[in-house]
Amino acid sequence: MQNLVKHVDVLTQGLKTGISGLMNLTSQATESASGVFFVNFNQDCTSLAVGARNGYRLFSLNAVDQIEQIYENDSEDICIVERLFSSSLVAVVSLSSPRKLKVCHFKKGTEICNYSYSNTILAVKLNRARLVVCLEESLYIHNIRDMAVLHTIRDTPPNPLGLCTLSVDSDNCYLAYPGSNTMGEVQIFDAGNLHAKTMIAAHDSPLAALSFSQSGARIATASEKGTVIRVFNVSDGTRLHEFRRGVKRCVSICSLAFSADATFLCCSSNTETVHVFKLEEPKEPREQVSNIGSKPQNHGMPKQAVEDTQGGWMGYFSKAVSASANYLPTQVTDVFNQGRAFASVRLPFQNRRNVCAITMIQKQLRLLVASQDGYLYVYSLDMNEGGDCTLLKQHRLDGQPDLLPDSSPRLPAAHAPAQPCGSISSYAGILKGHSPDSMSGTDSEKFHEMAAATESPPKGGFRFDDESEFPPVTQKTE
Repeated sequence: MQNLVKHVDVLTQGLKTGISGLMNLTSQATESASGVFFVNFNQDCTSLAVGARNGYRLFSLNAVDQIEQIYENDSEDICIVERLFSSSLVAVVSLSSPRKLKVCHFKKGTEICNYSYSNTILAVKLNRARLVVCLEESLYIHNIRDMAVLHTIRDTPPNPLGLCTLSVDSDNCYLAYPGSNTMGEVQIFDAGNLHAKTMIAAHDSPLAALSFSQSGARIATASEKGTVIRVFNVSDGTRLHEFRRGVKRCVSICSLAFSADATFLCCSSNTETVHVFKLEEPKEPREQVSNIGSKPQNHGMPKQAVEDTQGGWMGYFSKAVSASANYLPTQVTDVFNQGRAFASVRLPFQNRRNVCAITMIQKQLRLLVASQDGYLYVYSLDMNEGGDCTLLKQHRLDGQPDLLPDSSPRLPAAHAPAQPCGSISSYAGILKGHSPDSMSGTDSEKFHEMAAATESPPKGGFRFDDESEFPPVTQKTE
């Protein structure tokens, strides 16, 4: 009994220290200030979910000047909350029951079902076909229409961060997770047809962040080094793009996110800078300079060099590096072949976990950053020129009105205390012994509302938000 009490105390302390996960924002250093454990955008970036010590909140992201709080629950401390697109279906995990997943209808405040697992839930991902629960050394794939367990991936490499991502497109329903805890291998699993698809050797160091494009055709990756971002073709593992985020040795990548059309990719870290990369196709070599008009003065330079300097001295220098690739070190040529940021944001803080997204708001492309400090930052993004992004608005995520009545941003006065690079400590693996509960009875009809939520648009006259058509169903647990 004493040992059990000791384990519970250790678990409680671990929970207060933080949930380890890509989108989880728990931090012992700032938890008392903001109370925010978790922030994440939904699949199409139309809403924002916030988990905190006093419950969870859902916000609508339809305007720059204000965000509408569409729901607030203050029943318990929530460390994970994921919303299915714009439906009323949410999956939540609380700090007090970290091994239990609840699927709820938030507008009614009712619980559809719950499942208990053998270990701490580190991440939950969902689309209209699947719901994936990530534990430290296993992944459970559920059919979201009735929550039946379709497949279990066991004995995965230790994944204390709960790092995984599920494609938004249920027709290309891919799940990605680390294939190694010592190297940056990405395992792609076909969650629709339930079989392994491919393995991508993305980095030499362990993975830190993963993100699919909206169509599921591409995947972006970053390693613990945090200096290089790569984009791969999911179908065959071909490397499509490589970008250099920076040269600092101690950088923890917090999140990666594609724009809806996969033209842009944003990357945030524990530094104050967010980078935006433009995924342009490689340009064809420049055509020979036309003889029409005055000829450029070459001052004795080779013809090819003259053409390259017309594109700028960096073009000439890059060409020279490419021509010298046979005798220059690989590390040198790789640096010059990597793309640079198209645009960037300088955040008013650092050393705080955050999540970024690129989305259209009021017909304008915006860069969003939701942070552990309890604020959402909205930035402009020039699709043509790039460059520095302007902070347009800052919104509070604690349910209180913004401090300033107008649209001008409020900047935090000071940075958070510096924290060492690397992941937040994990509390996974402390408690074991329970498996996901089997379905009680013939419950398929009870999940009719869940099936309707996965339809886009809903079929027939059924409306998922209609209170009268959503009876609560409680899943029994041990």
